Amino acid sequence: MPSHDFRGPRLFVDAPLAQDGRVELDRDQSNYLGNVLRLAAGAEVLAFNGRDGEWQAAIEGRKRPDGLVILQQTRPQDRLPDLAYIFAPLKHARLDYMVQKAIEMGAASLQPVLTRFTQASRVNTERMRANVVEAAEQCGILSIATVAEPVPLERFLTQRAAGRLLIFCDEAAEHENPIRSLQAARAGEGIDVLIGPEGGFAEEERVLLLRQPKILRLALGPRIMRADTAAVAALALVQAVLGDWGGERG
Repeated sequence: MPSHDFRGPRLFVDAPLAQDGRVELDRDQSNYLGNVLRLAAGAEVLAFNGRDGEWQAAIEGRKRPDGLVILQQTRPQDRLPDLAYIFAPLKHARLDYMVQKAIEMGAASLQPVLTRFTQASRVNTERMRANVVEAAEQCGILSIATVAEPVPLERFLTQRAAGRLLIFCDEAAEHENPIRSLQAARAGEGIDVLIGPEGGFAEEERVLLLRQPKILRLALGPRIMRADTAAVAALALVQAVLGDWGGERG
């Protein structure tokens, strides 16, 4: 059974949280609590900031919610697995979906990379951050994943830490059992999971990727997936074999 309350509303606040403290609400938060959820002064919510755990808090304010009084901690702060999701951006709603699912799957950081066949020419990182927060609020997640600005794939590969395992999901790879391939891998200093664009990687990009240290070229079965579907499949496999789903890794 989950150890936290799925029924009560949760709110991310960018402020320190401690017992008997007070947090000012911004206009959007006030509108959400008062007009969307129709909560009044005295109603309780769960507040978190990605640093201090989760806290029970009471709404205060006369005409509308304008602050929270912090009551008691409900869960201590945890940490996400050292799992980075690297991806070629998609357009609009499908990018929103992909970001939300990556957060639900436990990604600690999101890094857009621009490839030869990337569909989206512009990436709204503020919208991505809003989706990260929304997914964390809705799914009981305490930590907030970081969102990096997009960079060309080649630059990302030259800047990443060489000790990290790079799991490169490639539709052109041999269709070997992905679970066995992951079981033979060693995460070492963290894991980067890379999903390319809808059109796949260009051959020169594939060559560059295969030159990377600690590379695992992974096939996701005999069918071609859309990029957002591949994200869910790949992150589920990695979390089940190398991540924190088994409960044995800290």
